[in-house]
Amino acid sequence: MTPLLRQVLSQVDGPDPRLNEIVSALVTHLHAFVEEVRPTEREWIAGLDFLIQTGQMCTPDRNEFILLSDMLGLTTAVDDVNHVGPEGMTPSSVEGPFHSPAPARDLGAWISFGPERDRAVPTVVHGRVLDCDGTPLPGALVDLWQANDTGLYDTQDDTQDAGNLRGLFTADGDGRYWFRTVRPSSYPVPTDGTGGKLLHAIGRHPMRPAHLHYRVAAAGHRPLTTHVFLAGDPYLGSDAAYAVKDELVCHPRPRTGGWDMGGPYEEIEFDLKLVPLDWKDGQ
Repeated sequence: MTPLLRQVLSQVDGPDPRLNEIVSALVTHLHAFVEEVRPTEREWIAGLDFLIQTGQMCTPDRNEFILLSDMLGLTTAVDDVNHVGPEGMTPSSVEGPFHSPAPARDLGAWISFGPERDRAVPTVVHGRVLDCDGTPLPGALVDLWQANDTGLYDTQDDTQDAGNLRGLFTADGDGRYWFRTVRPSSYPVPTDGTGGKLLHAIGRHPMRPAHLHYRVAAAGHRPLTTHVFLAGDPYLGSDAAYAVKDELVCHPRPRTGGWDMGGPYEEIEFDLKLVPLDWKDGQ
């Protein structure tokens, strides 16, 4: 430990022990980074300017810091250490920067009302919300959001009304949910900000595989934020957000009847298994 680092750490002495621990560890790693990389003053100032630009990109509908965290795998790393659980649970995954409040909708409702409805593949999504033993969780809240067939969310696209391709559903007495939508597509994360600049600088593509976002909540259980990814997507192995997990990949199945679709469509079935609030590692 250098004399400078020792001096800095000696003055981390606030009233919150956990905050002291976090700040001390962060400072220690940052000083080690400087010792290892030996950035020039110009490089250090450029790094600080990069963070300033990141903050300036943030709006109520877009958080560039979340995007950066996703692109560096940090969001998934934090997610993994915070969401251990019993065998069979549905893995959590990153939220991403595009969540916003969804309108409440009845089970079976369409969530697609934009021009994508006439272009894209009609899709039925259904499943059950369960505990890890397979017991249904009636009344669970299932919050869904997705991009359209061109890879845009409603907050990015003037042709979509607010709330398009979003829905808040209440599972029935058997824990079942279902809704109608269109097949999402793979898409690039926004590249007009610092996240895009970093991806380009380190030689990475900006693509995310096709997916649906979920937030699920049920009384007595740990809330779950996760994805459903579509099998066969070419970017499953190189997701720009490092969010793909094998258990979250589903195979859309072509169908021609049922679910009141009025023509050919695809069906995605995905059950969600939540962890009890009182679960402890090793139980």
